[in-house]
Order: sequence, then C-alpha cells, then structure tokens
Amino acid sequence: MTGAGVDVIARGASVHGPRGPVFEGVDLDVPAGGLLAVHGPAGSGRTSLLLALAGRMRLSGGAVRVGGYVLPAEGRRVRAAVAVARAAPAVALEGRLRVQEVMAERRLTGAGVTERRIREAFETVGIGPRGTELVEDLDPVDALLLATALALAERPGALVVDDVDDGLPPEAHGRVWQALDQVRNAGPGHTVLAGCLRTPPPTPGLVALSLPRRSRDRLPARTAATREDTDA
Repeated sequence: MTGAGVDVIARGASVHGPRGPVFEGVDLDVPAGGLLAVHGPAGSGRTSLLLALAGRMRLSGGAVRVGGYVLPAEGRRVRAAVAVARAAPAVALEGRLRVQEVMAERRLTGAGVTERRIREAFETVGIGPRGTELVEDLDPVDALLLATALALAERPGALVVDDVDDGLPPEAHGRVWQALDQVRNAGPGHTVLAGCLRTPPPTPGLVALSLPRRSRDRLPARTAATREDTDA
C-alpha cells in the first residue's frame, strides 16, 4: 500500500473466457491521481477489466503496469496497492450487516485501518451513516459511498469502484462523481478506477474508455430449414 496515487498503464490487455474474449486489446494511460471511467453496458467486460487492473483477474494477453509493478508477474504488489470498493458480484458489502459491523470487519481485515481513518474517509465522500443502519437499507448513493470510504480508509494507491451510476436517478450522478473527485484529492491523492454506464462530466485528469457490448453466447443450432437451404 502506497498511500499516494499511482499511475496505471495497459498495453493490449486482454482476458478471454470459455466463450471468447471478455475484453481485448485495451490500451490506456491513467496518471497518478487521475480518474479512469470505463463505461459500457452490462456484458461489455468493464467489471472484468477493472478487476484485471487491480490484479484480481489474470490477463490472457498484453501487460498492465500499476505504479511501477507489472502484471501478472508482480500481482501481489499490485493487489496491495489497489483497493477494490465495489465490483459485484466478486466484491460487495453484505447487505444484512449493519454499518458498524462492516466498519469493524474492515478494521480487522484492512491493513492499518482504524476508526479514525474510516471517519475521515466518511468526511471525504460526504456521508454520515448511523452505525445501526443495515447496509441494504441505505440510500443507493450512501451505500456506494460507504463502500468507497471503507476502501479509502486503507489508503491505497488506486481504488476501484464499479457500477457508479447503475440504478441511480440522474440527479444523483453529480453527487457521486463529486465524491469520487474528492477521493482523488484526499491526503496525498488516490487514483480512481471507476466503472459506469455513462460517461461522467468532463474533469481534469479524466481518462474515459468505452467498451462495446460483447456477445459470448454460442451460435444457435442450425435448423432443419437451414440445412435444407445449404444442401440445395
């Protein structure tokens, strides 16, 4: 964990699954303290790309460098430098827990995380949840920012948060992006790697990457009519 923003560079980064490419040939340059917004519909591979940049999904091809550490060879160091706030279903807060319980859990599992660090992170993203509230009962924006704050309390070099605008009314988008901008400017600064459905408003340091929807379904079986047409 660096505690200061790290740059993230990818060249030809690709991940292939049993049904073909999840994403492929991705090139990007995110400066230290910058904001990456990977936008695209469900099925475009944006969550997988974010997890790959965080060292949580193995590349099939290409290379990624995070703060001087190269994937896949130095995956352990990359994972220590990048905190994942939300990347469902792989990483998400347990909705049936209370806020005070997820805070206690993070103090146990996050390196160097203290009550004070968590409270400072709450101030950074602009939330003040009650400890007795269930995570699943929180307003969607507050739930997203709670996950972001808990990851921020680890003081990572970069922070991943997916589905930034999924399910939110348009009037809430500005608050979320403003909070993520505050994360970039907090303390020594943090690089933010975000996944979203729509491109965020222009801001200094923004790197926007659009991913197309990919179909990974198998081709349908040929019908009798198709076979007859071919044979003819």
